[in-house]
Amino acid sequence: MKPRSQVLHELVHPGIVAVIRADSSAQLLHVADALQKGGVPAMEVTMTTPNALEVIREVTVRYGKQILMGVGTVLDTETCRAAILAGAEFVVTPVLKPEVVALCRRYGRPIVCGAYTPTEILAAWECGADFVKVFPADGLGPSYIKAVKAPLPQVEIIPTGGVDVNTAGDFIKAGCAAVAAGSSLVSKKALETQDWEGITAVAKKFVEAVAKARAK
Repeated sequence: MKPRSQVLHELVHPGIVAVIRADSSAQLLHVADALQKGGVPAMEVTMTTPNALEVIREVTVRYGKQILMGVGTVLDTETCRAAILAGAEFVVTPVLKPEVVALCRRYGRPIVCGAYTPTEILAAWECGADFVKVFPADGLGPSYIKAVKAPLPQVEIIPTGGVDVNTAGDFIKAGCAAVAAGSSLVSKKALETQDWEGITAVAKKFVEAVAKARAK
């Protein structure tokens, strides 16, 4: 496993996390390759993916340190520990679960905790989250992040939901540490048609959007 400091660095450089709900490990291997070619090495495989732990293990063995494999939709410590042992480098929860945060600290793995309101966001941060996943962000937008960051500038935020190529830069300019994108980066259609080159092209656009926003 990579050192914790390295994982933290790779989550914000280039600053895009691909959230994937694939149907099989074979599918995910192609996606991993396509994303890597597009400059997006950080992948979050949700526990709602069939055989998620096997998928994480297989992708990690094949690509090693070339990618940053994480696990999402983690709701309990049992799942969290199993995913870490399978090779997950970082953990993402949809809501704040203090016991999951404690386990990630024990294993030295970064954790991204889900939150929505300013109170929840601060609670997740004070609980020990490395990043706070503002979710769902589509109904809030970059202006909400900017407003929350005004009194809470210390909180590192990664928005999820509603992030696409057109909004990624705005979220970064609003103060987000990185952005997480699901179907807008790896669409269901691209998976069904095996359009791996298309996924690579979209990944490159995301990288360009974030880099451009940071440059300003």
